[in-house]
Amino acid sequence: MNEYVLDASALLVLLQNEPGAELVQNCLPTSVISSVNFSETVSRLTRYGMPDAEIRDMLELLGLEIVPFYTDQAYESGFLSASTKSSGLSFGDRACLALAQQLNRTALTSDKAWKSLDLGIQIEMIR
Repeated sequence: MNEYVLDASALLVLLQNEPGAELVQNCLPTSVISSVNFSETVSRLTRYGMPDAEIRDMLELLGLEIVPFYTDQAYESGFLSASTKSSGLSFGDRACLALAQQLNRTALTSDKAWKSLDLGIQIEMIR
C-alpha cells in the first residue's frame, strides 16, 4: 500500500465531497499533511463561513497526522521554487511536495498544474 502526503486541495475535495473524494478517503489511513497545507485548509473553510468549532471538530475526526514545517522542509520548499515557477505553484504546493520528497511518499492533489511537473517526486492526481 502506498503512503501519501495530502495537498490542501485533496483534503478540501474530501471535506466537500467533490469528485475524487472517495479516492482521498481510501488513502486517508496512510496519509499525512504538512502543517502548511493543514493551515491552508483551515483558512479556506473559514473563508467559506464555517464556524471555528465546526472546523476543529470535522478535522479532528479525520485523525490525520499533521507534520510540522521545519527547517529541512523550508529549504526544500525554497529550492523547488525555481523548478516549479513556470507551473505557478504556491508556497503551500511546494511545502506538500517537499514533505513528499522528504518522506519518500506520493503527493496527492487535485491541482492540475502539477501534471506537468517532472521533479522526481511521485504525484497522484485525484481527478
